[in-house]
Amino acid sequence: MKRMKKTISWLTMISLITITVFTGCHKDDVTTSSTASSDCDTLTGVAKIVCLAEAFKATLSSSQVSTLQLSYTFSNAKTWSNLPAAMSARIGIRLGSLSSAQLVAAKALIKEMTGTTANEGYDEVEQVWLADDYLNANGGGSDYGSGNYYLAFLGTPSTTGTFEILETGHHKTVANTYVNGVLVGATPHFEAVEPVSWTSGSTTYAPISQERDAFVALLASLNSTQLSSAKSSSTFSDLVLVPGQEWKFPTTSSGLQCNGLSSDQKQLLLNVIATYTGDIDDTDAATFLATYTSELDNTYILYSGTTSIATKYDYFRIDGPHVWIEFIVAGGIVFPSGVHFHSIWRDRSTDYAGTKS
Repeated sequence: MKRMKKTISWLTMISLITITVFTGCHKDDVTTSSTASSDCDTLTGVAKIVCLAEAFKATLSSSQVSTLQLSYTFSNAKTWSNLPAAMSARIGIRLGSLSSAQLVAAKALIKEMTGTTANEGYDEVEQVWLADDYLNANGGGSDYGSGNYYLAFLGTPSTTGTFEILETGHHKTVANTYVNGVLVGATPHFEAVEPVSWTSGSTTYAPISQERDAFVALLASLNSTQLSSAKSSSTFSDLVLVPGQEWKFPTTSSGLQCNGLSSDQKQLLLNVIATYTGDIDDTDAATFLATYTSELDNTYILYSGTTSIATKYDYFRIDGPHVWIEFIVAGGIVFPSGVHFHSIWRDRSTDYAGTKS
């Protein structure tokens, strides 16, 4: 499977997205910052995120702000889904309802919340949006499309107090919660894609392929004894901790405990985890990865199906004292003869920043 090219020409974008401006987002709009957003350029960290949030709000009408700005409650925070928004309602403001200038400001904020690694972070967000636009234009209809993603502020963005910025739609949910100027929860973080790859012009897109490739490399490094320990006798038809299964982590870990892995195998495991932590801003990604690295010996890996992670119902899991990652090859929906990927990163302690009710 080819990797997507990181840069995409404007002409390629126009040829790919055939839906109207009211239902689609265009990949490099964020490079044209509004004056208000550019005022944030000298800031860093959460201070910059707060500034960009305020810059976005400044572009909105009062009624739009009321739609965007909601209370920080567990009920609001858990309002996300792996289904299109037409099938499972979201909260916040719909990206497809924004003007061009408003969309630029929204995307500047989302970009700042997410990482800069190629094919991860904001790059991945954009690719998943493009996948939804592809579904819209190739048989999925109006239920799909990047315009059907939503942005919500739960609580007022500030360097003091608690707030969450929630970007959610069909195949991507970013849920970052900040307390007193610190990112304390970056999960649940959901990502998926259908089709798993497609070509437009000379560019092949394959978001989420880096995750799959990292799983395959790790499994390929295991000897027969390790593989036997890691393999589950169960068949999985979906992720275990899907939306609605909040705080229902298994009480007992299963699979292969990683304390017996070689240093090279542990690095391959970290390579997998980094494809998820890399979806948040670079500084916080390093912090989360450091925590998960320190806990590798008490982390378990489990798989079901084949080690190619390409056949329907192939499944892979990482389960540590904090980190929880699942990946499954699901059946195609818009393209029933194909497959699509579903994956989730959760944290046993910091999901929803620890909020449970």
